[in-house]
Amino acid sequence: MEPREIAELIKDRYPSEVKDIKEFRGQVSVIVNKDKIKEIMRYLHDAPELYFDYLEDLCGVDYIGRKEVRFEVVYHLYSMKHRHMIRIKAEVPEDDCAIDSVVDIWAGANWHERECYDMYGIKFNGHPDLRRILMPDDWEGYPLRKDYPLKSDLGEMEWKEYKEVLDAAEKNRQYEVDEWHRQKRK
Repeated sequence: MEPREIAELIKDRYPSEVKDIKEFRGQVSVIVNKDKIKEIMRYLHDAPELYFDYLEDLCGVDYIGRKEVRFEVVYHLYSMKHRHMIRIKAEVPEDDCAIDSVVDIWAGANWHERECYDMYGIKFNGHPDLRRILMPDDWEGYPLRKDYPLKSDLGEMEWKEYKEVLDAAEKNRQYEVDEWHRQKRK
């Protein structure tokens, strides 16, 4: 089944939930309201004519200043049986930065949702173990948000472990081959 046909099936079944269908270079995206994401995903997974049994990817996107709704959670689905695919995008507003988890549909969503939470701060309701996966537990902020500072100006409040790594690197610089050669030439 072609992606456009799949998008129309979704729109026919959930007319009030589908906000838009976009096509770009042969790839179709279905933009949906986040409120029924779990129901829509369950349908896509369970319907015999669709059978999207593989969640290829799940990621977040920050559109600050570019779109009315700041965040999106993007799902790339594939059916091994039917060899078709579709992209679903759920808009997540900044003031209600949460969406239902799909881990009980695709177990592989576990780490993807944790990464999305860790990098963007989007919470996944019902996730079995929603905690940071890339950043340390005491890290403040969400590094892939467009308004995240590129350079810290915290001074002494800088992340302690980071300062320890920098100090150790400086101390161990004497063991670098290039440094050894420079010392030898003197």
